Amino acid sequence: MHLYLGSDPRTLFLVTSSQEESQGRPRRALVFRAADRDSGSNPNSPQQAVVEFLPKDEVNLTNVVRVTTRIVKGCLGLISIDNDIFLAVVTSATDIGNTRPSSSSTPESVAKIHEVSFYCLTSSVWDDLASAPDTLPSPDAVDFMMRGVDPSNNSSYQYNHHSPAGAQTPVFEHPCIPLTKILSSGSFYYALEPHWDLSTRLGARLNAAADAGVGGKKDLAAFDERFVWNEYIVRSLLDFRERLDVHEREDLDRCQFIILAIQGYVGVSTMALAAPPTDGSPTIATLSLISRLGWKRAGTRFNTRGVDDDGNTANFVETETVFSTDQHCVSYVQVRGSVPLFWEQQGLQTFGQRIQITRPHASQPAFERHFSHLTDEYGAVHAINLLGSKENETILTGAYARHLEIARGIWGDDLGITNYDFHAAVRLGGHDSVIRDIRRLESITDNVDRFGFTMSDANADEIVTEQKGVFRTNCLDCLDRTNFIQDILSRQTLEQYLLLVRREWVHSNGLWTHHRELWAENGDALSRIYAGTGALNTSFTRSGKRTLAGVLSDATKSVSRAYINNFQDKGKQTAIDMFLGNLSNQRPVSIFDPIHDSVGAALEQRMSEYSTTKQCSIFIGTWNLNGKPPSESLLPWLFPRSNAPDPDVLVIGFQEIVPLTAQQIVQTDPEKRRTWENRILDNLDRRPNKKCEYVLLRSEQLVGTALLVLVKSDLTAVIRNVEAATRKTGLRGMSGNKGAVGIRLEYHDTSFCFLTAHLAAGHLNIEERNADYRTIENGLHFLRGKTIASHDNIIWLADTNYRIDLDNDTVRSMVQSGDLDSLVAADQLKRAMDVKAVFEGYQEGPLLFPPTYRYDVGTENYDTSEKLRIPAWTDRILYHGSHLDLLVYSRAELKGSDHRPVFALIKADVRVIDAVKKAALSRLLLDSVVTTVPGEKLDEKLTALAPVDFVELPPPSSDEGAWWDGPDHPNGIFPIADVEVLNRPRRGNPFDSPIDSPLSSSPSSSEDELYTHALSLQTPMAPTQATRRPPPPPPCKSAEAD
Repeated sequence: MHLYLGSDPRTLFLVTSSQEESQGRPRRALVFRAADRDSGSNPNSPQQAVVEFLPKDEVNLTNVVRVTTRIVKGCLGLISIDNDIFLAVVTSATDIGNTRPSSSSTPESVAKIHEVSFYCLTSSVWDDLASAPDTLPSPDAVDFMMRGVDPSNNSSYQYNHHSPAGAQTPVFEHPCIPLTKILSSGSFYYALEPHWDLSTRLGARLNAAADAGVGGKKDLAAFDERFVWNEYIVRSLLDFRERLDVHEREDLDRCQFIILAIQGYVGVSTMALAAPPTDGSPTIATLSLISRLGWKRAGTRFNTRGVDDDGNTANFVETETVFSTDQHCVSYVQVRGSVPLFWEQQGLQTFGQRIQITRPHASQPAFERHFSHLTDEYGAVHAINLLGSKENETILTGAYARHLEIARGIWGDDLGITNYDFHAAVRLGGHDSVIRDIRRLESITDNVDRFGFTMSDANADEIVTEQKGVFRTNCLDCLDRTNFIQDILSRQTLEQYLLLVRREWVHSNGLWTHHRELWAENGDALSRIYAGTGALNTSFTRSGKRTLAGVLSDATKSVSRAYINNFQDKGKQTAIDMFLGNLSNQRPVSIFDPIHDSVGAALEQRMSEYSTTKQCSIFIGTWNLNGKPPSESLLPWLFPRSNAPDPDVLVIGFQEIVPLTAQQIVQTDPEKRRTWENRILDNLDRRPNKKCEYVLLRSEQLVGTALLVLVKSDLTAVIRNVEAATRKTGLRGMSGNKGAVGIRLEYHDTSFCFLTAHLAAGHLNIEERNADYRTIENGLHFLRGKTIASHDNIIWLADTNYRIDLDNDTVRSMVQSGDLDSLVAADQLKRAMDVKAVFEGYQEGPLLFPPTYRYDVGTENYDTSEKLRIPAWTDRILYHGSHLDLLVYSRAELKGSDHRPVFALIKADVRVIDAVKKAALSRLLLDSVVTTVPGEKLDEKLTALAPVDFVELPPPSSDEGAWWDGPDHPNGIFPIADVEVLNRPRRGNPFDSPIDSPLSSSPSSSEDELYTHALSLQTPMAPTQATRRPPPPPPCKSAEAD
């Protein structure tokens, strides 16, 4: 197919070529252009494209330019970057081979992607067609312009539209260059024929085909969504395809405009095997290896470890060995993945890797979700853990075993584990001893026999026997050691099949040479994706021998990995997250569809009908410890109101948890934090009238600043996506003696961000403190581009270090007399907030307690040292969120530091979305629009769904002015006509449901009632009318009021 660019409006045409049409593809074109945006539209709203699937004869290609001379293989989807929409197309790919030539239907061939290009729909900034002379530029030049590639040196550049013809001025690189590098790395593959699904293993495909029955066709939209990497950018095109009629959908599939790509490895080898004695001709067999890398927790080695709250693990790969002859096709599936716990590796990592288990007490729900996914998909699961005896690996092994033992209470014998220290075995007996051990370990050999393999009849494509379980192998990175073991298991299972059908093939050197080569290539490919270099130990995998050259090669790879993972992978991680749509400010490109857009807007307005809110109580506490250890009970601080219910969440911030010495700044000591964690947990466990258990959900430390989040143990299952981040502000961002720690989480469907900070000290350093706040607010980022501002609720608990701008004697005198209002008027933080220099949009409770800094330790006396510091409210709690309600804001009288701890009790509304109700309401709204009766018009139905623009209300009154007293109405005098306008009846909210709506958020509504009443509703649903109460008469201004 070819890609053309047209103008007025700017349009891209993907058109079938004459060669493809001669091979039976329909004469068709897929046309793309950006949808018109209103000048007043929200710039943050999702961008839209208009897509049309037209007969080629209906497309005018007379005044278009072919943007690339290459034959386009298909498109991967649409992506929005920096408010521009780009179309991703595959411009170079090679045929790997037919993975299952014995298939009775048609070939199942795979292509490897070598180059992907991005062409802009919305702007000509990334091409130079406008500055072309009368004759069109060469297609190659256009190709380079559109992709932002300099043909002379292959570096990124941009043509300057105002330069003389042919001149080029380097400006900045094409915004899709990072994506191009990843997608053009040679690790992405797609199916060459539309009838088969590369993302799904053979057994699942054959079962789906059997369910579809005779004549059933494979649906392009039916794929294993765990492994299709372009699902985010292709989703809008798949939705567009679903809205086509059946015949047009078949034509679109036959044109192969849409590509579904996996990442991983595909290798195909064909060989001749010995013929049976009765037949002189050899048997042609095909051995294929397909590794499918999961994208749901995708990333690079040190940036993505462990499990997420949904049970997805880093570097999760499904690897399928496929062996085909003219009689049978055999499939054997294994999986690998990071240890399914919350763990990470922060900071500079060299060869002694430091591991931190971040949520040791709250991992079980995610751990069980992971194995629930595996058992649902594959049946029984047996884990092979290859971690060794190093301290960090031992910690992971112990935690893995404890979690799995608890999980066995759910799955019993269908879940097991074998721990095998790979490195210890190699040190003692070499790599050959590993092969012997794996074949002798009873726990493994028993499960090899028990799980079996999937075998199908080559002529009928019917399953003869099916694999009943899967081995899940892991080491630390799930690369080198894991690949070595999976190679052994693959061969062992393949030998089982051969012993049943052709015993002499077990001794075929050619077969096992191909098998070793495929597994070595597989190891290299997966290692390059995750770690940046080829795999270790592949010299032994290929040749069966350990050589000096192999040892030197492994040493070189290890050094390269250390450099790449520490210094290059962060940029690669950002590009991966951009492609997958994981960045917080990303919005998918939608395809213009007024019906679905109107339904989506109405659905958003009626959120109360498919969601409920529940109240959550949060304790917030902050304390500057002055480097002191625990010395007294913390209960008066943690539970300040004996008659109040236990909070659901406790968030505790510490500053100066360690003395701020040069040694601590260079290398933080976590032991002091662990001491305070243990003291808090001990106090919680020993509190009187204990009604619930708490677990430490997450903690994080930056030198002396630490943040702890504890939750009730029964809430761990509904709290997800917990992350921590830090931001240094000392020495202009280079030192961690000052800075912030943030922890974010999602409680049901509401996001929270908690931050503790230690800002610049010094009475006069107000601007430095303001700058520290801005550095944290703008510079502290969580994974996948999430910022502080991207959360529903934000709470700061910090030693802000803002002081009181009065002299020492005055401050102390006012504190003594209880004149706190005068002190608040001189508070530096209040003044900074008033001029919107810091914490704009945040709230703070009234300061009804004395200043918390600075005391003589162990006394109630303010500082009597030589410096005689002025008392101040340095320790503060501020919050931002429309559904946060402050109940208590005070301090506790603990005397173990020169600060007093501060606390707040906050009530939060947490939204819980019912996915079933939401889907039901969506279907109901859609049916109400598309179902028409004679005389009804679609435009009128869409208008009825659209939100109503209400008359804008005046601004609220303030001390400076009242809403009724303005230039149009001096002294509050309103003409009678204006009052009548104010009192005119208005339509009610069209999104309000009738009182008896079955989609009410009342908890008494059952799902049966929901569907029963939904079927009885009229179509469309008419909005209820409501009248507004008239406003009160304007008050009269009097002389006394002045």
